[in-house]
Amino acid sequence: MSQTKGKRTTTLAGEDVTYEVARSDDATQPRIDAGIDGITVVLPTTVDEDPEAILNENWEWVLEKKTKFDRYRDEMPDRTFEAGEQFPYLGEDHELVVEPRQKSEVVDGMIRLRKSAVKQSSVERALRNFYRREAREYLSNRLDHFADEIGLEYDGIEIRNQRTRWGSCSTNGTISLNWRLLMAPSEVIDYLVVHELAHLREPNHTDAFWRLVGEQVPEYEEHVAWLEENSTQLVLSEDDL
Repeated sequence: MSQTKGKRTTTLAGEDVTYEVARSDDATQPRIDAGIDGITVVLPTTVDEDPEAILNENWEWVLEKKTKFDRYRDEMPDRTFEAGEQFPYLGEDHELVVEPRQKSEVVDGMIRLRKSAVKQSSVERALRNFYRREAREYLSNRLDHFADEIGLEYDGIEIRNQRTRWGSCSTNGTISLNWRLLMAPSEVIDYLVVHELAHLREPNHTDAFWRLVGEQVPEYEEHVAWLEENSTQLVLSEDDL
């Protein structure tokens, strides 16, 4: 569980940087999360440190990430939420169709939304609900598969709306994964699933951790690079930021 406070601004090497501060029960030490939505200083609930000091200590890294994600915002796809638009599903663009049907699902290479669900809310809300539902089933299956392969047990899965992270692993063994992953290629999803499962055995990103990831996903570096270059394709709209 985490709690985020309002936006703040500081100056690093003469450049204004807007950031947020979040308190997290899962965090064991202070960290800086940088994503397409901005910079967040995450502090353990029991730690009282100056977030601005943490940013200043890491100013080069923070400014590098800020520059990168400022560019990502400019590269965000300009999508409209209407029938005929293209949206990614497991790495492939699918045409959006709204029609009378019992449930929203992918059929014949199209994302077919239930018309009554769209009428009750909107195309965008119905599409988000579709992704979240599909993500729970798909990601649960991949977690079970790789947990068996590695010989690990996890406590459960949470499908989250995380803005700065694709996934996380809590100290009690719960794996949290971002529903937007369902828009990524299946091999990238597998990398993220293995990444979080590996934290059950290796909490930190040590050499042993990456060896464990590499045993299941030998080409994981390619998938890390894909996420770096294509994160904007996994954002539905500015509402995600």
